[in-house]
Amino acid sequence: MGTPAKRHFLFLQGPHGPFFSRLSRMLRAAGAETWRVGFNRGDQFFWHDPARFIPYTDRPEAWPDTFADLVERHAISDIVIYGDTRPIHAQAIAHARARGITVHVYEEGYLRPYWVTYERGGSNGNSALMNTSVAQMQHALANAELDQPEAPAQWGDMRHHIFYGALYHAFVMLANRRYANFRPHRAQTVTQEFRLYLKRLMLMPVLWADRVLATMRIRGGGFPYHLALLQLEHDSNFQKHSPFATSREFLELVVEGFARGAPTHHHLVFKAHPLEDGRVPQKRDLRHIARHFGVEDRVHYVRGGKLAQLLDHARSAVTVNSTAAQQVLWRGLPLKVFGNAVYAKPEFVSTQTIAEFFVQPTRPDSRAYRDYRHYLLETSQIPGGFYSTSGRRQLMRQVVDMMLAPDDPYDALNRGTAAPRQQLRVVK
Repeated sequence: MGTPAKRHFLFLQGPHGPFFSRLSRMLRAAGAETWRVGFNRGDQFFWHDPARFIPYTDRPEAWPDTFADLVERHAISDIVIYGDTRPIHAQAIAHARARGITVHVYEEGYLRPYWVTYERGGSNGNSALMNTSVAQMQHALANAELDQPEAPAQWGDMRHHIFYGALYHAFVMLANRRYANFRPHRAQTVTQEFRLYLKRLMLMPVLWADRVLATMRIRGGGFPYHLALLQLEHDSNFQKHSPFATSREFLELVVEGFARGAPTHHHLVFKAHPLEDGRVPQKRDLRHIARHFGVEDRVHYVRGGKLAQLLDHARSAVTVNSTAAQQVLWRGLPLKVFGNAVYAKPEFVSTQTIAEFFVQPTRPDSRAYRDYRHYLLETSQIPGGFYSTSGRRQLMRQVVDMMLAPDDPYDALNRGTAAPRQQLRVVK
């Protein structure tokens, strides 16, 4: 949409922390104009330039008209968002599409933890990947030459992520008088969110000990086991792109299928999301459900931790649509998914019923998955992270040029206009 000097970027809500602020500075250094709409005190705190900060203090119902006015007033050519499903973003995207405005969407990496996702138009279930076949990806890769790094095993930004989340919610809870009309996009109040972050920070040593003991029991048990990858019930990918309203529904379906289909000497391990904060009593629910189906002595629960430690000995995995399933496929393990996911291609995931899957799970086409993963690394997956200083520094080396490019990452590869990509070497 013209030269960088003519690009006008409007930032909406981003990941907790200073990433959007740093990104704005780099875009301005490239000749673009930037503004930020803030919906609460946390948004305001993490933005560096008060002169280009636009506080939104009106009612949520007035947001679509306000956004349309901002687009006209500032001649907006691009909007920048983190996630595409929260109401303020979905409404902005609808208007932007009608006006031909470019929508830049950031998300956690599909191949996390050492990458973040950058796409245009939508992410997860709204991503262009949903309508791209493996055959089309293989065709686009004909001239690509990227050595693929090993599958990562940990998320290096976890402590930073939790810290920024707690700080953000503290500002919203304690200093949000100006933004009295602000409504969070999740069911929890801001005070509840802050308490959950604070509780998790305080309990980290206890949770660590519980996780280590549970993992040791499983790894030392000597039994075959299947792994269920849990997600945050309030996460947009779970809420918007899955058939379940609650995580308990998923627990019930999987445990029932395990009880009906799995050999009686097999076990089932549920691994919680690393950011699970206790707002949903998953462990208690799982214990009740397992007892109901008569398999309580074969069902285990692990609080977060490194996925690789459990995957290295698992027979298969099931999930709703967790991005952690990418590590399952990288290892060539059978995978059953229930929601919409960018990796849910017929070459990779099982089409069996859940009971049939536990009897004899079908394996993925590992060669096709390597091509798929290669395609992502050449396009939407960018080395770096949102939360740590080193992760943001690494991310900035590539992402601004990608945003200013005329083609989105997928079209750029198809048309041969993609710039050389930075290769990431993971050392375990």
